[in-house]
Amino acid sequence: MSYINTLDFDSIRPYEDHEIHEVFERLKNEESFMNLISFLYPEIQADKFMNQLSNMTSIKQFQEEVVSLYVKNVLKNTSTGITSRGLENLDPKESYLFISNHRDIVLDPAILNILLFEHGFNTTEIAIGDNLLIFPWITDLVKLNRTFIVRRNLSARGIMESSRVLSHYIRHALNDKKHSVWIAQREGRSKDGNDRTQVSLLKMLNMSGKNSLIDNFKDLKIVPVSISYELDPCDYLKAEEFYNKSINPEHAKTSDDDLKHMAKGLEGYKGRIHFAFGKPIQNELKPINALTIKNEQFNAVAELIDKHVHANYMLWPNNYIAWDQLNNNDEYKDFYTSGEKEKFLTYINDYLEKTEHDKEFIKNSLLEMYSNPLLNKLEK
Repeated sequence: MSYINTLDFDSIRPYEDHEIHEVFERLKNEESFMNLISFLYPEIQADKFMNQLSNMTSIKQFQEEVVSLYVKNVLKNTSTGITSRGLENLDPKESYLFISNHRDIVLDPAILNILLFEHGFNTTEIAIGDNLLIFPWITDLVKLNRTFIVRRNLSARGIMESSRVLSHYIRHALNDKKHSVWIAQREGRSKDGNDRTQVSLLKMLNMSGKNSLIDNFKDLKIVPVSISYELDPCDYLKAEEFYNKSINPEHAKTSDDDLKHMAKGLEGYKGRIHFAFGKPIQNELKPINALTIKNEQFNAVAELIDKHVHANYMLWPNNYIAWDQLNNNDEYKDFYTSGEKEKFLTYINDYLEKTEHDKEFIKNSLLEMYSNPLLNKLEK
């Protein structure tokens, strides 16, 4: 029996088509889930909604008729539209590992899947940290949406074993199930807009490879993805988290904080949204073979992914305004109008008037958050 056949993926893998009715029956008995359905769909009784779910026959149908429709409705009310480019360079019949920068817990992979579906691709499997699975029904719900679980807050030994199982599962999903996979370039979201790939993520991905480090990454068919929101609906929550950490380095988000971030990410205004898909990086990995030290190879792969994420990032007027405000000049005044500048500064000041924290700290955190994508793009 091969090593992969001895691994237990059941605790982390998404649900399969034959399991969905059992899951729907469980969800019917979860009071907080039924209350959520009543809140999200006030026009229909929760029991009737669940009966409609019971008539579904596949994960794909659930994604198309429930998840995608809900997300599209959210975006209709909280954004001015989504644009994308780069999918024309990819093959709908292939399975890819999409590694992207990360802004919003719920919407990043949800929008990605909508774009893939609309362009003739199958939806991806999605990596999500178990810190967000506050209730058992949330676990059920996300696993119905082709999500697999990343275990967090483990002992050193637990992290090593969990990483090994996760690595093998991702490779199994790509190569055996022929499903594409989405994973963020770092644990958690970038809170300061400075998008960098964590080397620890790459080391985890390499654990399941059987060949050289570079060949292992070639097998994954990595596609860097750049996600650009004109306005980050959680920006002030992230700034306040920075502030709390500045006065207490041990500060950590609570489960209530995670729920607040998820809710704000859905209901907050986002402006324009752009997804840019890079080309698979296999052909660019070859020169990295010349490096003789493994850590240098990992760092080089991380820098390669970052290069594409930064280069393909869509900059908005807010990014240029934030840079000029932070640096006390008008270096990029040609990239925005006086009206756009006034609108963005009003947006920032509205938050500053409400906060009880150090207003200067919060302001600088927000400006850095919006200017860092410009800084990274200039460096690349």
